[in-house]
Amino acid sequence: MLHSTLMVMHFFAAGSIILLVLLQRGKGADAGAGFGAGASGTVFGARGAGTALSRATAILAAIFMITSLSLTYVSSRGASAPTSVLERAGTVPVPAISTAPAIGTAPAQNAAPAAAGSAKGAPAAPVAPPK
Repeated sequence: MLHSTLMVMHFFAAGSIILLVLLQRGKGADAGAGFGAGASGTVFGARGAGTALSRATAILAAIFMITSLSLTYVSSRGASAPTSVLERAGTVPVPAISTAPAIGTAPAQNAAPAAAGSAKGAPAAPVAPPK
């Protein structure tokens, strides 16, 4: 319940910050006031909307940071040990066992026959490499 409430507050604060930033005028907009365009901003008083919107943005930014830290605390409080997605799903993959021969070893059916003169079970005589 607490997590859901914090998430709603967090999304509300994020959306409100975006809207307030888009409503504010940039610093370059003050240059137009010298040429007679400043009369359109008198709705919020002589100082304009900058102070009220800036203060609201700062308050919502503080709320956003508090909800971010609170969500981090609430999420980490219930976690005991990190788990993988597969462990949470209840299936853990079993490693496959390879039946292929290792690299560099010859399969049994392709083994070289023993020398004709050697006895059965006796080790074969070493073969000299070709020159």
